[in-house]
Amino acid sequence: MKIEGSVVLVTGANRGLGAAYARAALAAGARKVYAAARDPASVALEGVVPIALDVTDAAQVAAAARECADVTLLINNAGISRGAGLLDASAGFDEARAEFETNFFGPWAMTRAFAPVLKANGGGAVVNVLSALSWLSLPGAASYSASKAAAWSLSNGLRNELRAQGTQVTSVHVAFMDTDMARKIPGDKISPDEVARQTLAAVEAGAPEVLADATTRSVKQGLVADPPVYAAAR
Repeated sequence: MKIEGSVVLVTGANRGLGAAYARAALAAGARKVYAAARDPASVALEGVVPIALDVTDAAQVAAAARECADVTLLINNAGISRGAGLLDASAGFDEARAEFETNFFGPWAMTRAFAPVLKANGGGAVVNVLSALSWLSLPGAASYSASKAAAWSLSNGLRNELRAQGTQVTSVHVAFMDTDMARKIPGDKISPDEVARQTLAAVEAGAPEVLADATTRSVKQGLVADPPVYAAAR
């Protein structure tokens, strides 16, 4: 699909990668960009339509689908990381449940709500922002990794089910970006604007997947190594 003339909805659009997606869509000629955030007053980008949306709130998701009935491109960007380990008695289930609610059930609920909208508008596309940690678990981020692994499987299932109505699904895998979430992590980080650029190009090309940086490409190659990258000590 073409970004020029499209109507785009970006979740978590008030900062970081979400804001970069909104900027990139405007620059590519989108006719309208809905910038969704829990607090729409936190959306500072000019030229977008701020909307209140918590992707874990079923009523708000349903309201967004009713109010934004012209959407042709849904970008499921909203995500959280609570830094919980799997055996950490001081954290654990509550943090993991919050991550799954946002990172897995959020995109699922949004896509299910907007599937009829996209169909009515010619098919369009869904973008799900995932991670290199969809395939790899790191200490201190194991529950986040599990939520992104589940979201990867979700994306693959949605792609199969949406194909019949002409809706494409593009999964975006990226390692560390120069955003608030990765602020305390050392090392090289890709610009969110570059990830947004790659994503919109992939949508226009009909590509099912974006491997945004060298780390992500290396991780994916490591899935078929012996031993596989996910089995290596970390």
